[in-house]
Amino acid sequence: MTLHRLAIEAAKVHGDRTAVVADDRELTYRELDSRADRIARGLRAIGVTRGDRVVIWAEKSAAMIAAMQAVLRLGAAYVPADGSAPEHRVAVLARDCAARVVLTTDERTGPLGELLGSEIALAELTAAERLGTDEPQDARIDEQVDADALAYILYTSGSTGTPKGVCISHRNALAFVEWAVEELSPGPADRFSNHAPLNFDLSVLDLYAAFSVGASVHLVASELAYAPAQLVDFLHDREITVWYSVPSALTLMMREGGLLDRRPPAGLRAVLFAGEPFPIAQVRTLAGWTRARLLNLYGPTETNVCTFHEVRPQDLERDRPVPIGAACSGDRVWARRPDGGVCGPGEEGELVADGPTVMLGYWGRPPHREPYPTGDVVRVLPDGVFDYVGRRDHMVKVRGHRIELGDVEAALTAHPAVAEAVVLVVGSGIEARLVAFVVPAKDCDLGVLALRRHCAERLPRYMVADEFRVTAELPRTRNGKADRAALAAGLQ
Repeated sequence: MTLHRLAIEAAKVHGDRTAVVADDRELTYRELDSRADRIARGLRAIGVTRGDRVVIWAEKSAAMIAAMQAVLRLGAAYVPADGSAPEHRVAVLARDCAARVVLTTDERTGPLGELLGSEIALAELTAAERLGTDEPQDARIDEQVDADALAYILYTSGSTGTPKGVCISHRNALAFVEWAVEELSPGPADRFSNHAPLNFDLSVLDLYAAFSVGASVHLVASELAYAPAQLVDFLHDREITVWYSVPSALTLMMREGGLLDRRPPAGLRAVLFAGEPFPIAQVRTLAGWTRARLLNLYGPTETNVCTFHEVRPQDLERDRPVPIGAACSGDRVWARRPDGGVCGPGEEGELVADGPTVMLGYWGRPPHREPYPTGDVVRVLPDGVFDYVGRRDHMVKVRGHRIELGDVEAALTAHPAVAEAVVLVVGSGIEARLVAFVVPAKDCDLGVLALRRHCAERLPRYMVADEFRVTAELPRTRNGKADRAALAAGLQ
């Protein structure tokens, strides 16, 4: 089985059921199937063939989903580019992955064409559908590829700021998708939200779990991704049954969108979150609002989701975010001590993942054939599940003391009046100090003395922030995570 065959098979069984709902239009499975074939014929007419890479640069839309399917049907790999990315970055990605074509919308072709020159073809999305008319229009395009063939490349910024292309095979993606379908037991009547950008790995579940069972996926337009009232309306108007997003989106919906003022949609049965720790106070509030299952999913782009944890009543009694859980998707995970040994209960180490979801490698670099060290530090709990402690690169030394910034943030978000918190180190050496940025919960006032006292009751003195800054909101990356770099730049 390959990713594109999920929608092909769904078209045979669920042809008249809704597949994709977006602002631009709604597509049934039969319409998605037909449109993907038309785009595939057009791409083949301009030279795309098995093994090629096609960059797709557009805002989230039904047409973009069809284009992704079209690329896969040719045995090629798609490379989604953020719709808000500047032309220069798109050109960098296209050159880096040696793309055959950049597929985009009409208004974007001019500026990008000047940057690409003649080395990479440029095609307009709707025009591509009109090409390839010499081929039989009723002939299905379904190139056979091996399960280990490249399916898509997701670019991350990388620690140096240079984009790194994470290469994911059909087998990698399907291992996660098949686990999700088994865990969630969705059916054709389910309605998945798609909150994440299509170049963010959260979107893999939204699209392909829905296609696996003939359910519908409802795309949240990029301009609404952090508009809390509109997101709450979206949840209700679309009668979403499976919601998946970063925690910050749910926090905004609760704090500013009126989520808690309305009863949950009758069919809502699963709320999934991933990408960053979810403050425990917010999880308690969410659990009090809905009886839907609450699932914390974990994994870097390089592994997709490799652990998960379903929120239990006892988790709500903690002062820390809920655990990231135990292995899933057929993977094996463990915590590794600095000496290379495996951590036991109560010990901390770097989480390492191995198994079918681990990437093929980074584009242009040697294949990745070893277990993947995530860079995240975890603590092994007595029952064997993992507690997230923080990023290895967020471990700092302040006045000679080793500090996990994640521990300080967890203590802050345990305060009932705190919605979100980010802690940074400013300065170096003896001048280093901790600065905490804190967002208050809805209708709550936060005082610095109360925050300091709260932290002093939970943390050693050297881990209490030197400075507290109360702010209405945190800057966000495109993927919805707190933008630490922007916060740090504001302190300089």
